Formats: sequence, C-alpha cells, structure tokens
Amino acid sequence: MSALYLLEPESPGRAWAPFAGVRPIAELRAGIWKVRERWEAAAGRDATALLGEHAAGFTESDEPAMRAPMTIEGPALVAASWFAPTGVPIDPPPGTRRLAHEKETVGWLVAPGERWTGPHDHGSALRIEGVRLHGTYDLLTALEQLLIADCADFLAAPHGGVPEGSLVLGDPSHLISLGGTVEPGVVFDVRQGAVVLDQGAEVRSGSRLEGPIYVGPGTRILGGFVRGSVFGPECRIRGEVSASVFLGFANKSHDGFVGHSVIGHWVNLGAGTTTSNLKNTYGPVRLDVDGQRIETGRLNLGSLIGDHAKTAIGTMLATGTVISAGANVFGPANPPKYVPPFAWGVPGAERMSEDGFLRVAERVMARRNVAFSPDRRESLRLAYQRSTR
Repeated sequence: MSALYLLEPESPGRAWAPFAGVRPIAELRAGIWKVRERWEAAAGRDATALLGEHAAGFTESDEPAMRAPMTIEGPALVAASWFAPTGVPIDPPPGTRRLAHEKETVGWLVAPGERWTGPHDHGSALRIEGVRLHGTYDLLTALEQLLIADCADFLAAPHGGVPEGSLVLGDPSHLISLGGTVEPGVVFDVRQGAVVLDQGAEVRSGSRLEGPIYVGPGTRILGGFVRGSVFGPECRIRGEVSASVFLGFANKSHDGFVGHSVIGHWVNLGAGTTTSNLKNTYGPVRLDVDGQRIETGRLNLGSLIGDHAKTAIGTMLATGTVISAGANVFGPANPPKYVPPFAWGVPGAERMSEDGFLRVAERVMARRNVAFSPDRRESLRLAYQRSTR
C-alpha cells in the first residue's frame, strides 16, 4: 500500500448533521483520534487525499486535500471514512482485495497495475475490527468502544509522576501527563481508565477527572466533574461533562451539564447551557433533522452541535437536539430540537449573513491565535453557501 485515500459518503444525508457539507466525515473524532488518523495508523502511512464532494474546499490544518471521487491507480488502499478502525496495523495476505467488518466492505486494496473505480464487494476479504459509523451519533458509540484502549496506548509513553497536591484514585501510573500543568486540589479517578493530559493542557483546582479521558493540547479544565470524554485542542471546559466529544477549539467556560454530546469546532456554550441525554421514558432517542426522523438506537444521546454554533446563557437543550453549523441560539430558553444552519435566534427563520458570519469567525479565531487565512475564509464561505441553499 503506497497510497492511502479516504472515501467520503457519496451523499452523507441528514444522519451526518450537523457536519455534512461543513467538514469531511474523516475529520471527525472517533475516540481520541480522527477517523483519518485511525486509518493512517492502521495503514502505516499518511493519507494522500480525501475523496468526496459534500465538503469540497474544506481547509483547516494538516488534513489532505479533498478531491472529487476518481479512478485510483494501485498500489493503494481506499478506506471508508464511515468506519473507524481500531488502528491495529493491517497486514493483508497476498491476493487480498477488500477489508471487511461484519460482512460489510470498508476498504479496498488496489494491487500494482490495477485500478479502483468505485466501491465493490469482489475478491478476497480481510476481516478488521472497529466501529461502523451510521451517523454523527455513532461518534459516541465509537467513544464508548475505543476510548479505554486509546488512552491505554499512552501508558508506554514517558510521563511524570503525580502532580503535587493531586489525589489519584487507582494506579498512579494511569495518570499520564505529557507536559500538562495541574494545580493542587485536583482529583484523578483512573480506576475505570487512564487520564491523558497532552502537551500544554491545564487542569485547575476544583476539578475531578474520571477516566478514561483525553485532554488535548492547550485545553484547560477550569473546574467541575468531567468523565469519559475527549477534548481536542484548545478547548475551555468547566462544569459537568460526561461521555462527550469536543472536536476542538470549543468554549464551555461556565457551569452546566453536557452529556453524550458531540461539540464541533469553535462552538461557544453560554453560561448554564445544559443538555438532556436521557428521555423520561428511558426509550431510544430519535433525531428530527429538518423534518426527517432518524432512529439512533441509543438510550443516551444529548446534543449534536455543529462548527461555529453558539448558545445563549441558560439554554436548555432537549434530548437529541441538533444545532446546525453557525447557528446562534437565543430567545426561548428551550429551543426546538432542530436548529437550521446559520440561524439567528430561534425558531430559526432569520439567518446570519455570509459577511456577518465570516466577520464573527475571524474574531473568534483570533482569540485562540489562529490565523484567518484566505484559504480558511474560502473554506467557511463555501460551507455557508452549501448550507443555506
């Protein structure tokens, strides 16, 4: 395999709200790592390109370019971005043409001199382990199935001892600081999984972290009870957070409960914003996305919040709420279960203008010292146009 390509769904559909058309599925976190990063670990090489059109022009940081689906010349591996492998290295025997998970093809091996023209179910298959992602909500399924092992992978990394003034419940070696800062008075409970503090992470006094947890580079835990979650780079977290994925650069600097939720890049949750993650009937959660009902099969599901969305203080989000990219949620304390892209207030009939959205995005990124480059601006402009057609 001399090249790795990530294949996006041809039409992601509403199950991938609020990220379809805004960012590639391969750039979402399944456990600690993005789907792309999991495939790169399994294949032992960096991805060459992302194949898809729903998020054409997407630009953020280190991701490969998005290209329209095309013929691939071997040797290569074409991998499905709707599958999150464990990351165990793939060693296919000679003659293998497919990678399969529970009878579904999730990758295609293209031999030297051969061509791949699209998904197929032909040829010998190698079974691999991982999580099939049917929609954004399955990032929480991946979190539940992959996070313990993802955090345990860091146990072999050199790391310091227990920070002065901290209390560790369980094996102290399962608190893994790779350059983080911890104030006195922090409790780490590692009895159910390791706690990983990446380079530049900060945990302030009054915080209780219950593993497995990954705190990404530059992220600050400002106080409260946090458990079973992943925080990408440069997040600000306070209050109670449970079993949730923060993709990166999100702001929850105040009290309020967030549980079983996926929080996009550059989201700002106003003080007291709270998610419900369990129905009163204790039944499975259904999503209602722009008039389409989606069965998730999950008993616990909070909110799915898209990139650059914002909530006002005191916002109360019902079980299975979807807030689309760029939406500004204010007005009634209990917004509807679906808020459309770039809504200005609720119920969402009014939209932000393109120029207004881009001006706010530039201001927000400057607060994290992220350059608002022409490429980044164009990427967001394209996402706005696709989402408001």
